[in-house]
Order: sequence, then C-alpha cells, then structure tokens
Amino acid sequence: MDQAEGVAEGRARKRRSVAEKRRIVELTLRPGASVALVARAQGVNANQVFAWRRALERGELGEPSVASAGLLPISVEREAAPPSGLIHVEFPGQALLSIESGADPTLLRVLLESLRR
Repeated sequence: MDQAEGVAEGRARKRRSVAEKRRIVELTLRPGASVALVARAQGVNANQVFAWRRALERGELGEPSVASAGLLPISVEREAAPPSGLIHVEFPGQALLSIESGADPTLLRVLLESLRR
C-alpha cells in the first residue's frame, strides 16, 4: 500500500441527511453569504454544496424552504405592443394569472404562494 492509499483509507466519507444538506444550502442562500465560507465552516467541499443547491432547485431535496423562495425561474417575453400595466404569470400545467396594475400585493402573494405548493 502506498501513501496515497493510506490517506484515502484514513478518511471516512460522512453521509449527510437530506435535512442537513438543505440546512447547509439554506445558509448559502442568505444575503451576503459565501458558498465557500459556509462550506468550509460545515466541513464540506464547496463543489458539493453547489451540487446540493442545484438539487434543491430541481426539487430533489424536498419542498423548497422560505429562504429559497426567491429562486424561481422566470422568462421575459417582449411584445411589440406598448406596456399595458398587465403581467402574465404562468405556472406550466397549473395556472395562468393575469395581474393588472393596482392589484392587491397581499392577495397576489397569497395566490402565488398557494400555486407554488
């Protein structure tokens, strides 16, 4: 056995639960957080944390948390018509919302949060 094999055998890989992975990812989603610093503090490779972040975005780490609620994919489509004060929000396979200017922000938030579930 050479020295490289001995080092690899001496380090046991730590298995982390889904809840622990989510907790670590959520620490990186806080404003001003550094993935590298969070990873180092938690004893995890930063590349692994980035992989867990992608897994969370794909829904592979369970229900997204409140901390990650700001990470919704969006697309903006330009139309030739002048702006009308109307916003269309589509949840593919679920709903299409048309929101006019002056809509109640509290009601809009409740509607959007209920459609995310």
